Amino acid sequence: MWPLDPSRKEVLRFAISCRVLTLMLQAFFNAIIPDHHAEAFSPPRLAPSGYVDQLVEGLLGGLSRWDAEHFLFIAEHGYLYEHNFAFFPGFPLALLVGTELLRPLRGLLSQRSCLLVSVASLNSLFSVLAAVALHDLGCLVLRCPRQAFYAALLFCLSPANVFLAAGYSEALFAFLTFSAMGQLERGRGWTSGLLFALATGVRSNGLVSVGFLLHSQCRGFFSSLVVLNPPRQFFKLVASVCLSVLTLSLPFALFQYYAYTQFCLPGPARSIPEPLVQLALEKGYRIAEGNEPPWCSWDLPLIYSYIQDVYWNVGFLRYYELKQVPNFLLAAPVAILVSWATWTYVTTHPWLCLTLGLRRNKNSKALEKSSPGFLSPQVFVYLVHAVFLLLFGGLCMHVQVLTRFLGSSTPVVYWFPAYLLQDQEPLLRSAETVSWKLLVEDSPSGQKVPRNFILGLLYNWKTCSPVTRYILGYFLTYWLLGLLLHCNFLPWT
Repeated sequence: MWPLDPSRKEVLRFAISCRVLTLMLQAFFNAIIPDHHAEAFSPPRLAPSGYVDQLVEGLLGGLSRWDAEHFLFIAEHGYLYEHNFAFFPGFPLALLVGTELLRPLRGLLSQRSCLLVSVASLNSLFSVLAAVALHDLGCLVLRCPRQAFYAALLFCLSPANVFLAAGYSEALFAFLTFSAMGQLERGRGWTSGLLFALATGVRSNGLVSVGFLLHSQCRGFFSSLVVLNPPRQFFKLVASVCLSVLTLSLPFALFQYYAYTQFCLPGPARSIPEPLVQLALEKGYRIAEGNEPPWCSWDLPLIYSYIQDVYWNVGFLRYYELKQVPNFLLAAPVAILVSWATWTYVTTHPWLCLTLGLRRNKNSKALEKSSPGFLSPQVFVYLVHAVFLLLFGGLCMHVQVLTRFLGSSTPVVYWFPAYLLQDQEPLLRSAETVSWKLLVEDSPSGQKVPRNFILGLLYNWKTCSPVTRYILGYFLTYWLLGLLLHCNFLPWT
């Protein structure tokens, strides 16, 4: 997919190492810390488990906590309960593909064990590919290979790390989103639109990515006004905008229509195992054979809006309660990071921001050359995307999910810390002019090969700048705390 230059090799190597370490740590924490008895979705196991299944559960069971149980349940039984429709089908379908590849082991492993193995292997793969895609995107947008390299390594230690490993859709979504962004930067609009549409089938916030396509099309429209026929270009712009919106909305619309056919239209009775029917009666879960839900009579019958409102109490400012202060504190670091990035960028490029990055002043070309890295004009649309997600998540969602919500959706969470490290860490600045042994080594061909700067900074922790300590401390603390708490049904983001 990508040519393996030395920096990409190091990103790939570090990403794989982090995935292996993550799986080992979650197994260790899950073994030594008893699970908390949380009020979470916990369907009964229908198939007996053997010794090998118990071993798999012991090693990988920490990946099935909290919402991961929904994804595993959907992959095994389909969309049986109404609240299951809060989780989009892209990731469960990927798990089904993974279990099919494990079909030769069905005599040894139960369906659930196969799903757990699929979660561990597929999310490790998606996370590694997402890291490489982020490096590729950074090289295209930032035009500063060093910052792109730093950002990709930081992604490997993402504060949302546990959700990139557990049975959540974040890893697949990050891979598809970063890949789509990279394709758009290369001018491959159709490929980018397809990847963005696939990402929308994985997570609902993929719908926001239509902004990248619209901004690219508007930028092309303004640049063509001088030399081409304006009415014709305007018609072309309107057509391409409509096509982009339709393409990215299609997976969401099809998923809502499928829910409508299951709950609102008559159809053949579905065979449901008795234990799952009993669970629905005990917990009050609605199944398709029950009474017609109220959302079926809406003018626009969207099950997703209904579920977020009724089951998760998601809405504007609904989470602003005194008892939620700890969750706001948990989300504060990533919110501060994106806010700081926004302030830095806007104060550096006020004219660019006022013109929405569509019309630049006469010195725009000189600006692109003089401002590589995070302050590049090309970063504008990515920053707008990050700010929109931050505002929407902070005002309308359960605020503690901001860390994984932003960490799997926007490269700004990694580009801005990379910029700060390069700009304010003396050890990294000196490495640009001298060969720092912990960052650079000579390859057999005489080519300079970038080493892992994170290990170098940790080795020289006492001499690092305060900004470096804060950034790496935040990333590593959330990386470890997430594994420690989430894998044992303790509250985390």
